[in-house]
Amino acid sequence: MKSVAAGNIDEYIAGFPAPIQQLLEEMRATIRKAAPAAQEAIKYAIPTFTLNGNLVHFAAFKNHIGFYPAPGGIEAFKKELSAYEGSKGTIRFPFDKPLPLALISKIVKYRVKMNLQKTNKKKKKD
Repeated sequence: MKSVAAGNIDEYIAGFPAPIQQLLEEMRATIRKAAPAAQEAIKYAIPTFTLNGNLVHFAAFKNHIGFYPAPGGIEAFKKELSAYEGSKGTIRFPFDKPLPLALISKIVKYRVKMNLQKTNKKKKKD
């Protein structure tokens, strides 16, 4: 892994061995497909998708890929995520199991809906 902070998601992914790069690319493509209007960024030194604020983050670690869909994104899919370790704002997908891409897609679509609703509420207040 690189010690220099990546400037974009391509640079971030390039800093990992090929098998991890493949998982990160799958994660990225799944998020991109579920949230085509979202923008890519590096925030908190990890890949981030934004749409009216932070949407989701993801990152590779020693034994897993961390996925950060905000606490609301985890709470809404608590049952489906029960097979994975995690915490209030984190889900850990171990390297030795396939990524649950359909579930990741559902969570991202949920987060898009939540962020758009949040923005619409702000507009109504103005």
